[in-house]
Amino acid sequence: MNFDFLSNPDYDLWAAFWMTIKLTFWSALGALVWGIVLAGMRVSPVPLMRGFGTVYVNIFRNTPLTVLITATSIVLADTMLIELSDRFDTNAFALAILGFIAYTATFVCEAIRSGINTVPPGQAEAARAIGLTFIQNLTLIILPQAIRSVIAPLASVLIALTKNTTVAASVGVLEASLLMSNILEFEADGRTAAFLTFAAGFVLLTLPMGLILGAVAKRMTVKR
Repeated sequence: MNFDFLSNPDYDLWAAFWMTIKLTFWSALGALVWGIVLAGMRVSPVPLMRGFGTVYVNIFRNTPLTVLITATSIVLADTMLIELSDRFDTNAFALAILGFIAYTATFVCEAIRSGINTVPPGQAEAARAIGLTFIQNLTLIILPQAIRSVIAPLASVLIALTKNTTVAASVGVLEASLLMSNILEFEADGRTAAFLTFAAGFVLLTLPMGLILGAVAKRMTVKR
């Protein structure tokens, strides 16, 4: 196997995986926040908010991720002329993150909603009895317990997001999969080595996530 591409300055392996890490971090952070908001809407006593949350989750969760990421570039950047940065690479990066957030938040929402369903109804009723509002009840009583009970499912969502970042190549973000495509195109002798190198890179990114968050989930499990 030919690993000569590793010493080629035109193929910056570390920069490509660093871009993948940045995509994962910012997308995960945004998806967690938006997913919690959506979960709150899904269990809200306000019909309009419940309806919005339900429609949003069903539409975005069942839309192919490639379509969403491409739409952020075509619709937002090309048609609506929305620029989050005056540089193409930075703007493509930001728009890709918006697409990942919109998609991944639906899975975060459903994971958290399943955690909310594990909280005994009596606790919410007791909170209402002492005068807490729905927002106070949700943020102070229900969500802390719900999130603790769904750390393992959220870890699975994070790992899936890390692998899904390869879709960002479709809008010109130079992350790991786009670099691999370039290597496969121009380095015919190193194709097998490139496959193994990038597969190992993604394993090194995702395996520690699963192990660490799995251990956290065991420690944080709510005992009933």
